[in-house]
Amino acid sequence: MNAPAPPDFAPPDLRFVPVDALIPHEQHDAHRLQALVSRLRAETMLRNPPVVAPLDRGTGESDMFVVLDGANRASAAHALGWPHMLVQVVSYREPAVHLSTWCHALGDYSRADFEALLRAVPGLECRGDQPLHASAVLARRDALAEVVFADGVADTLHGGRDLREHNTLLNAVVDTYRASKRFYRVTSESIDVARTGRPDVTALVVFPHFEPAEVIELASCGERLPAGITRHVIRWRALRINMPIERLADTRLPIDAKNAWLKTWLHEKLIQREVRSYEEPTVLFDE
Repeated sequence: MNAPAPPDFAPPDLRFVPVDALIPHEQHDAHRLQALVSRLRAETMLRNPPVVAPLDRGTGESDMFVVLDGANRASAAHALGWPHMLVQVVSYREPAVHLSTWCHALGDYSRADFEALLRAVPGLECRGDQPLHASAVLARRDALAEVVFADGVADTLHGGRDLREHNTLLNAVVDTYRASKRFYRVTSESIDVARTGRPDVTALVVFPHFEPAEVIELASCGERLPAGITRHVIRWRALRINMPIERLADTRLPIDAKNAWLKTWLHEKLIQREVRSYEEPTVLFDE
């Protein structure tokens, strides 16, 4: 490394794992998936590996992994028929992973039109409210989600009896717009902040804050959260690995041999000082 590593730095845990061992926690984006499959088919390198957490079934060991970030890359590997995928394995807890929630800022939606779509979702109740009280209701998890409109009115969304039913309804809510309307992922729960950068925003969908245990529970049951809700901030995220795709796609070499090769490859990278760690927030312009 070109600078002393921070005291808590440890090289990322990079491994080849079977593609069939990867369990997504969120829906993949069908439109992005097709483009990604075509791109990976044409390229020679995988730049950024998916980030996964072991699915602990109470035995202390796991041969299955929940994909925290990179659902489309994992789905593309499956579509391409690769036997193995390079992943970064992390511990699904602070400070290794910080879990927060994206909001969806919608454009070109009138309040009447969006509320009509929401009220058409079976089992979903839409209640008008004031934004401040609606935020308090969501914070107590007494609502599935909150919708704040540009005219200063808010709705809280209700329905379902448990985590799985809540998730089904959340998927139905996002399905009302994700395939047909433009929306942006934003971190702020303020529609005024969202509109500062994007004046066309007319509604902001605010989702509840999930716990890692809830994400794992849904994934292990075969459920998928809507795409673009969970936001995982990974400490010591491995980027620009530039792994030859031929290694991933090779069906003849067993996974133990691939991981033995990977161990040597990573060691050489460290010895040759080709690995850098950045403790401060970093902006990359070559993604």
